[in-house]
Amino acid sequence: MIMDEKIMNITLRKTKMAPRTKRAKRAIKEIRANVVRHMKTTEDNVWIDHRLNEAIWARGIQNPPLHIKVKAVKFEDGLVEVSLPEDTTVEE
Repeated sequence: MIMDEKIMNITLRKTKMAPRTKRAKRAIKEIRANVVRHMKTTEDNVWIDHRLNEAIWARGIQNPPLHIKVKAVKFEDGLVEVSLPEDTTVEE
């Protein structure tokens, strides 16, 4: 059962401060930290959808997007699922 659902635009500018070969991984950590803060949960309870992961990694490890729109859904057991909104398409 869904408790809470939010659409968030997450800024990933801090990833540019990371070394070039770790930027996409840092972007995933930034998304996870932002969702933890706004959905009031722990990092262990955040599940990132594979399409969102592919959208971050689409331009390679060195050049992730500077911001991305995500949908976070919190369930009764505390698990938070983070995915791309349905109207968003992944550019290839």
